[in-house]
Amino acid sequence: MKLSIIILNYNVRYFLELCLKSVEKAIEGLDAEIIVVDNQSPDTSCEMVKALFPNVTLIENPSNDGFSKGNNLGVKQAKGEYLCILNPDTIVAEDTFKILLEFADKQTNLGIVGCRLMDGTGSFLPESKRNVPKPAVALKKLLGNPNSYYANQLDEYETGEVPIFVGAFMLLKKNVYLKVGGFDEDYFMYGEDIDLSYKVLKAGYNNFYNGSTTIIHYKGESTLKDANYAKRFYGAMQIFYKKHFKSNVLFDSMVWFGIRAAYFMRSEPEVVKSKRQSYVFLTKEATHLLETTLEKPVALVQEVTYVDPFTEVIFDANTFTYKSIFQHITDLKAYEGISFKILPSNSDFIIGSNSSKNRGEIQLLKKN
Repeated sequence: MKLSIIILNYNVRYFLELCLKSVEKAIEGLDAEIIVVDNQSPDTSCEMVKALFPNVTLIENPSNDGFSKGNNLGVKQAKGEYLCILNPDTIVAEDTFKILLEFADKQTNLGIVGCRLMDGTGSFLPESKRNVPKPAVALKKLLGNPNSYYANQLDEYETGEVPIFVGAFMLLKKNVYLKVGGFDEDYFMYGEDIDLSYKVLKAGYNNFYNGSTTIIHYKGESTLKDANYAKRFYGAMQIFYKKHFKSNVLFDSMVWFGIRAAYFMRSEPEVVKSKRQSYVFLTKEATHLLETTLEKPVALVQEVTYVDPFTEVIFDANTFTYKSIFQHITDLKAYEGISFKILPSNSDFIIGSNSSKNRGEIQLLKKN
């Protein structure tokens, strides 16, 4: 088998459905499998997977043991030469895996391959490509100066070697993953992707960023940004430095102080108040339930090149490819007050996110 996609899910049933529908499209023609590990979600995620995705391997974890253990559990059952670690709050383009596998097969001494990530507003996510967070670099990042933390030496659409990737999307050979010990289970959540990327580098492999394909990452959906978020994140950074950069008491104290200072200086998630005045539904169908669900006017169109301010554009994934939806979002994102949602194929909800700092919005469609 060529590829195993591992998706660790916790309590994001609707985002998971959208993700799986995009992944199924993207593996058409590939020798691939999808493995969903569910970390004891209190919602109906598992029931949904069983009902809608019978070909997906579902592992129902009886406890929530965190990101590292959950993914490692999925990898144990993976049959693919390559692994893709994928967040459930992502959407991949139809050709994402084909592009990256073709690229990966041409490399020697391959470590991890990452790709271009954007959020639900069409904004590029700089954590798509990062430098090694050596203590001096990380301290600057934690205190508000991220320039050297992100791999800005490479343009977001370019391809080249980059040290560190985000756990929302990581493609690598299974034998490399196992050789470096997979995700370190000392991390519950956050930091394990930096750790894995760095372990692969230290093992002598080359990590590559490929900006020729884009996916959406609804950043923040896999975990609610509550009071524990910053504590877990900065706690993970402490684990990372103890493992890889421990030097002397004075320097360790500086790192500890920087992490604690950043925790207390963190900003709360912004409150985004919708000012939408109308909707545009991009579809090739004549009518739809959206007209009875949404309170504002809904314009049904087959193409869109301009929108009025404070318009929400809804894309029909029944009739448009995810790749074309991504391009529309990129083309339209500059309009004032623009927002986007997607109607997944054969689904009764629309879904999207207007900010990478908040949870997204799901609207169930009313029945006629």
